Amino acid sequence: MKKMILLMAASGLMTSGAAMAWESENGQHSTSASVALSSDYVWRGYSQTDNKPAISGSFDYGHSSGFYTGIWASNVDFGDVAPETSIEVDYYAGYANTIGDSGIGYDLGILRYDYPGESGLDWNEVYGSLSYSYFTLGVAHSGDVYGTSETGTYYNLGFDYGLPAGINLSAAVGYYDYDEDVFGAGNPDSATDYRIGLSKDFAGFGFDLSFTDTDSDGEDLYSDDLADGRVVFSVSKSM
Repeated sequence: MKKMILLMAASGLMTSGAAMAWESENGQHSTSASVALSSDYVWRGYSQTDNKPAISGSFDYGHSSGFYTGIWASNVDFGDVAPETSIEVDYYAGYANTIGDSGIGYDLGILRYDYPGESGLDWNEVYGSLSYSYFTLGVAHSGDVYGTSETGTYYNLGFDYGLPAGINLSAAVGYYDYDEDVFGAGNPDSATDYRIGLSKDFAGFGFDLSFTDTDSDGEDLYSDDLADGRVVFSVSKSM
């Protein structure tokens, strides 16, 4: 039922011509919304929907100072690991700006992962990133990763470059460093993931085609079925 509600909402927004973006007269306050349909929900290298399609949406508020907050939701499928939940809801808030005229951007914030229906799975994360020119370097840390009461730190290096015809090339590599008790003795305590993709805005929609994969440690931790190489296609609408 929850996934059906998400599907109906996403379908309505994707076909609607109503503009949901808003900005105050003085330009200090703004809101925006988005919805996306994807062939898979891949997060940090592995599927969150058991290799099935995903429907997601977000609503954001921003202030001219750089403060922002928002909410994002998607369907998920964790199988027997968390059979009672089919929805992920993320709440976040942060501050993003540039350092003077240096061209260096920064983003600091906190994120809450919430899984209705599955007690004990919710967890928090703090994050920060620096960006310059085509590159972004980020780190995210949790003292309760996956609700395990153990630590997990994720490092990410991203690259974005504009190609002709309005096509954008993006690539990223991420490294997840886990406390050895997260997955238990005898299992790897880290994983590396990779992504490369092309995106383009056309006729009011955003289109993205990406390839993602993990190293052998990632396949051991998350399973071959969820973390092997795959192509993900998404179409999105910002409002």
